[in-house]
Amino acid sequence: MKTFSAKPADIDKKWILIDADGLVVGRLASLIAARLRGKHKPSFTPHMDCGDNVVVINADKVVLTGKKRTDKKYYWHTGYPGGIKERTADKILDGKFPERVLMKAVQRMMPGGPLSRRQLTHLRIYTGAEHPHEAQAPAPLDVKSMNSKNFKGI
Repeated sequence: MKTFSAKPADIDKKWILIDADGLVVGRLASLIAARLRGKHKPSFTPHMDCGDNVVVINADKVVLTGKKRTDKKYYWHTGYPGGIKERTADKILDGKFPERVLMKAVQRMMPGGPLSRRQLTHLRIYTGAEHPHEAQAPAPLDVKSMNSKNFKGI
């Protein structure tokens, strides 16, 4: 019996819509990363881009459990000596681009490399309830009903 390896003609990409209102960031990011890679499909092939296109709405309403909202820090370096900068998750979620918290969580759950960077382009995150992908008819995915720990009421 031969091992199945997906070819580009075998890959069927779907569109998925996720409403992130009240969902826990880490659990949601883990689910999105698996969908982007295609690990939920029986025809998963590690070296092929066989994942789905994921659209996330209401990304500004995600929830961090515990004291992570005030204690979790995001670091970056400016490139200059002593140029380490930090920002808390609270400031990012209340700032101009709150979808970056979810984007960074998904990006850090993907393996590094050119394939992962290409798979991340299939993720679209929006802060509001509106998105410009109605023509693709994304199928809604109810993450809240999958596990009671996925949703944390505010």
